[in-house]
Amino acid sequence: MTEAAREHPDERSDVQGDEARPSDPGAAADRGNTPAPPRGDDRAVHAFRKVPRTGVIYVTTEAARLGFKAGADEGTDGWCNLGQGQPETGPLPGSPARCAAVPISGDDQEYAPVAGLWELREAIASLYNRAYRRGMPSRYTAENVAVSGGGRIALTRAAAALGQINLGHFLPDYTAYEELLDVFRLFSPIPILLEGERGYSFSVGDLRREILGRGLSAILASNPCNPTGKHVRGEELAAWVRTAKELDCALLLDEFYSHYIYGMGDVAPMESAARYVEEVDRDPVVIFDGLTKNWRYPGWRVTWTLGPREVIEAVASAGSFLDGGGSKPMQRAAAELLTIEHTRAETTAIHRTFSHKREIMLEGLRRIGVTVDAEPEGTFYVWGSVADLPPGLSDGYGFFRAALGERIIVVPGEFFDVNPGKRRAGRPSRFRHHVRFSFGPSEDVLVRALGRLERMVGERRRA
Repeated sequence: MTEAAREHPDERSDVQGDEARPSDPGAAADRGNTPAPPRGDDRAVHAFRKVPRTGVIYVTTEAARLGFKAGADEGTDGWCNLGQGQPETGPLPGSPARCAAVPISGDDQEYAPVAGLWELREAIASLYNRAYRRGMPSRYTAENVAVSGGGRIALTRAAAALGQINLGHFLPDYTAYEELLDVFRLFSPIPILLEGERGYSFSVGDLRREILGRGLSAILASNPCNPTGKHVRGEELAAWVRTAKELDCALLLDEFYSHYIYGMGDVAPMESAARYVEEVDRDPVVIFDGLTKNWRYPGWRVTWTLGPREVIEAVASAGSFLDGGGSKPMQRAAAELLTIEHTRAETTAIHRTFSHKREIMLEGLRRIGVTVDAEPEGTFYVWGSVADLPPGLSDGYGFFRAALGERIIVVPGEFFDVNPGKRRAGRPSRFRHHVRFSFGPSEDVLVRALGRLERMVGERRRA
């Protein structure tokens, strides 16, 4: 999640970043469509609209007003950022050595190609072939890869390249999708509801009905899902890919958390729709990933799009007018991190550490009375309902405000109720009682935060 260091105090990236509200989302005026400001308002330049902040930027900005500073010492009395969308970035037990310096050669002062350095594109294609496509006749090449300067840039390029179609998106899902789906007007975003009572599951039959019934030509989804942690995997994911091909519906899959998956029985579990693609240049599967989460280098801003060559050509063309390409020295350094050996060693360390933190978070939240609709099968988030907590803590915004008083940051669930253009105006969010809790921070931070939350809830119950 990206929060600017000055106005937005915590520069933390979340592709897997988040949704937006124009001011305090708890205010009644912000729960529906905000009318255009009158000509006599206090804005200096009326040509520009008010652009809402993403959820993580919003919550850390609010925390900054109370003293939170990104990168400050998180000692015993410090802030606990359970809202962050990045994993801890330091060494983990058993992880490969962290990169501490990036050399810059003479030609690194020049622009990188918009589609990325060829050697990095080759390294990415090779990684997918070795990890997921051994023995398969159709293989990814550098021409199936476009490199970009961040996950949101990759998604924005893809959105800019879409035609006049119906695009399905899930509720809840990654909050940054909201503004992305509103800015580009060629396609029509169509919401697809997921139900907590069903554990946020979505069967192949459901997929087929939505594609045919709503005339969808594409579906955008995070997998594993931010915020619920629901993960489509194995034969179910294979069936999604087959159905998309049969019905000519592009799957746009945000796989930024695809190395943070649990319950697959491997010491280094990784899953990707790339495993189930038959023909890399014909199957309508487009994958987004990068160093941000799965290699724990969010500050590098090195991400990629993987898909059929004609799609890659389109998103690279979009990049030529949207962003102009990513950082050349960072791309050159990134290629060395994408060997299968390095990737598996890093994923093994991630799985060991984050599986343990997942259990700490689940146990701690349940102890204070947070209801978890479905344990996360992926990501480093727990999506929980606070509806059964005492008054003042039983909705997402109330809980968020109270937690700030304990120097804890969380993200209210309404931010994940992706609502492009605020077309669902004046209705309470289905997720107003939910909160997203991140176990991205260190174990020490989690334990300290959970202790404070337990005390906070206990005091409210005794009041």
